[in-house]
Parts: sequence; C-alpha cells; structure tokens
Amino acid sequence: MKHRIAISILGVYLGFTCGCGAGKPSKYYQLTIPGNPTPVADSHPYPVTLLLGPITSSDLYRGDRIVYSSDGHGMGTYEYQRWVGPPTEMIQDVLGRELRSSGRYRAVHSWSSNARGDYRLRGKLYDFKEVSDGTIVGRVTMELELRDNKTGSTVWTHFYTHDEPVNGKEVPAVVDALDRNVLRSVSEFMESLDQYFSTHLPANTTTSQ
Repeated sequence: MKHRIAISILGVYLGFTCGCGAGKPSKYYQLTIPGNPTPVADSHPYPVTLLLGPITSSDLYRGDRIVYSSDGHGMGTYEYQRWVGPPTEMIQDVLGRELRSSGRYRAVHSWSSNARGDYRLRGKLYDFKEVSDGTIVGRVTMELELRDNKTGSTVWTHFYTHDEPVNGKEVPAVVDALDRNVLRSVSEFMESLDQYFSTHLPANTTTSQ
C-alpha cells in the first residue's frame, strides 16, 4: 500500500454567486487514489484472470451523501458534505487499482468489460459511515467473495469490519478516518486472497465467463 497520493478533498462549490442570497455551498470528497497504477514486476504471477465487480449495497450507499449514525440504529446524511461518487464505486476503483498494481495476477478486468476471466470477485458493502456514540469513528463493514467461473461455485470469502478512530469533530476528519479504513480493508482483502491462491493454485485455468 505504498506510493499513495494524499487524500484529495475537492472543494467544489455550487450555487449562484449573486449577492441576493446565494445557497450554501456543497463540499465534495474522494478516497485516496493509489499513486502507481503500473503493475509491479512479478516473475511468477498467479496464472489467473480476475473479473472485478460489482460491489453492491443498500440504496443509502449508492448515493453521494456522507452517512452518519448517532444511536446505533437511526441514520442520516449530511446535506452539503458529499462524496464525488457512490462509495461502492469508489471502493471498487481502489480495490481494482491495487490488485492490478500488485502484479500478483495475470490480469484484472472490470466485470462490465468484454474481457473473459477465470474468477469473479464481487462484494457487499454494509457500513460506510460516521458513528457517534461517545466517541466518533468511521465504520466500514464489507464482504468479498470469489467465484470460480468454470464451476460456478464460491471458493473464497472474506468478511471485514473495523471502526477507525476519528481525529477531530469535523466532517473532513471523518472522511480521513473512512479513507484509512478503506485502505486497511483493501490490504486485508488482498492478503487473504493471496493466501488463497498460494494454496489453491489452479493447474489449468480457463478463460470463460
């Protein structure tokens, strides 16, 4: 998880700028983008092609608003603090770029592309929110599964949940905690996936969808 650019906080201000009551500006945020998309040279990558996606979620995480929870059950969204895109898509982008740059696989393609692959990696996002209950944390809960396209069976799953402490009380601090949490989850997923293929290396692979 090296060579990352700092988290980008996009201050995109919307609304009219006339002097007669301009609307409150919105501020947009994005997750850290891996800084080196070029695959690391690996003389012995796993002889498999992965198809990535999609990561699904409830409707709440398919929008762009930052979600918060204060009582463990009820949730709300910030009106003027938003992501640049749906969290599911941002996380999928981070995961895909990290898998490609690892050099551990023959190829990694999007499921929506016309590429053919040996395995399909998809997931479910359960939590991606600020949680305030005495202390403030950024909670990420997600599960990934790997399906063998030849047999149609699920051969690997990994569940992740973690509360990352928020170093402050403002929304940018929450965004920073969620960003660190996503990077932590991707690192854990990749390590677990690597362990799976190191012990279940296919003798012959197909390239069928």
